[in-house]
Amino acid sequence: MTKDVLISISGLHMEGFSGAAEEENEAIEVVTPGSYYWRNGKHYIIYEEVTEGIPGTTKNKIKITGSDTVEIMKTGLSNTHMIFEKNKKNLTYYQTPYGQMLIGVKTRNMEINVTEDDIDIYVDYEMDVNYQPLADCKIKMEIRAKGTGPFART
Repeated sequence: MTKDVLISISGLHMEGFSGAAEEENEAIEVVTPGSYYWRNGKHYIIYEEVTEGIPGTTKNKIKITGSDTVEIMKTGLSNTHMIFEKNKKNLTYYQTPYGQMLIGVKTRNMEINVTEDDIDIYVDYEMDVNYQPLADCKIKMEIRAKGTGPFART
């Protein structure tokens, strides 16, 4: 894969675990340029995120190890190190401009597909804050070498 990539991240947070009304679900989608590199048998994707209404950025690093671990590290306006491992629960502190929270992430299902020009990741997980259930979540990440795939730009 080339160093320059396009990243599409889409996710859905379903509040309350019990089929909340559609309007209560929080859908997000971001398409942004980033950088890719391979080091010590791991894939790394780096991109910056802007938070609306707050000056500054958050630098994001996604680290993929094999077919069963994805880590998301954020530094800047928000700081955290979230680890997604199938059938495991991981705890981390999530620091935001509004305060710090203890986040629990229990990964129910994960799929990672890597080809020469693409990386596709799907994660289905439960999230809690300070040990209180918050949401069922699904996140899909598509990383494409610039100039290939459905996000190709001329």
